[in-house]
Amino acid sequence: MILHSVTDWDAAYANMPNIPGGEGYPDIWAPAAQAYRSELESKSRARLGLVYGDGERNRFDLFMPVGEPEGLVVFVHGGYWMRFDESFWSHLARGSVETGWAVAMPTYTLTPQVRVSDITNEIGKAVETAAGMVGGPIRLTGHSAGGHLVTRMISATSPLPAPVQARIAHTVSISGVHDLRPLLNTGLNETLRLDDAEAASESPVLLAPAPGARLTCWVGAGERAEFLRQNALLANVWTGLGAATAIYEEPDRHHFNVIDGLAEPAHPLTRTLLTA
Repeated sequence: MILHSVTDWDAAYANMPNIPGGEGYPDIWAPAAQAYRSELESKSRARLGLVYGDGERNRFDLFMPVGEPEGLVVFVHGGYWMRFDESFWSHLARGSVETGWAVAMPTYTLTPQVRVSDITNEIGKAVETAAGMVGGPIRLTGHSAGGHLVTRMISATSPLPAPVQARIAHTVSISGVHDLRPLLNTGLNETLRLDDAEAASESPVLLAPAPGARLTCWVGAGERAEFLRQNALLANVWTGLGAATAIYEEPDRHHFNVIDGLAEPAHPLTRTLLTA
């Protein structure tokens, strides 16, 4: 018998220091995103800076396919609820847009200005607003903290109104953080300001799935052990609570390149999001 325990929680959730060239990924994402925005703007198929709330960061970009959309994809970015905005990820809409789907990419107010529970409510408002602009089924996906936020949308305490929830056909959480309680042990919590009550109420693994929830938990096989554990954890718990779930560990991917498949229409990640 081998007993496992985590002795360094900060290292367990640290991605940039543990991925070769990790600090350079934002400099890779930003120009690729800008190029794709410019491409779609030139075709009058990008609506940028749409407002969904009163906050300065309560905005989203909407990318449209050629012709009538099949439905709406919403991608929610990560950054531990404390970094980045929608401008780093536009290129990840390409796979869905070229398959005929509209893609909304919201940003949100960051901690410590607000709490994680406030961000959950903001994303709920963003999804609701985008859903009012694009008809048809809705498919949600998010990366890291964004994986947490999209799974909160399909939990029993989702901030979404019932008619919007009923349109959600599938959710793909990519490297999601589904149990926030371990973060209480990290230096990240100096910014997140989680307490025991909020860590529990905002952890999808401690919440029931909404009726009819369909969830895929996707992670890079080369990620930190905690992200592999968090990925499997939610799918396992929600299977026992009646949700339809799947788990996939993508070979040869780490925390920062596991999202790349969304930019490709034929990639298994895009196909899973749109067809499963």
